[in-house]
Amino acid sequence: MKGVDDLDFFIGDEAIEKPTYATKWPIRHGIVEDWDLMERFMEQVIFKYLRAEPEDHYFLLTEPPLNTPENREYTAEIMFESFNVPGLYIAVQAVLALAASWTSRQVGERTLTGTVIDSGDGVTHVIPVAEGYVIGSCIKHIPIAGRDITYFIQQ
Repeated sequence: MKGVDDLDFFIGDEAIEKPTYATKWPIRHGIVEDWDLMERFMEQVIFKYLRAEPEDHYFLLTEPPLNTPENREYTAEIMFESFNVPGLYIAVQAVLALAASWTSRQVGERTLTGTVIDSGDGVTHVIPVAEGYVIGSCIKHIPIAGRDITYFIQQ
């Protein structure tokens, strides 16, 4: 496995400061489109930003509500085979958002039931959750999100 010194690309502010480099996005509208680039991104995040040895830590990753089982399996394959993590849990973002809302309200009985509007950089979803389970047939996918709004405002 390579270390952070072997990486030949940049993320975040470092990428912006390198005008001679091309800009690529591994994720488009919430779905990974370039798995090689995504793996390199994960590598840089783990080693450079977290400064972690992945084989010493369990990982919690999030996924969009309409993620395919193949994408989930490929993510797990990368984490276990490339980074040798001892454990991994992949959760739907909306379920975690509902769990986080528990800390901000006083409720006698807490359930993971509600509707989450999740608008990110590339996609917006309206996700109904009942007792911790996403109701997949009722998810509304809106292909307009933060990046689109930014482009609109800039013009």
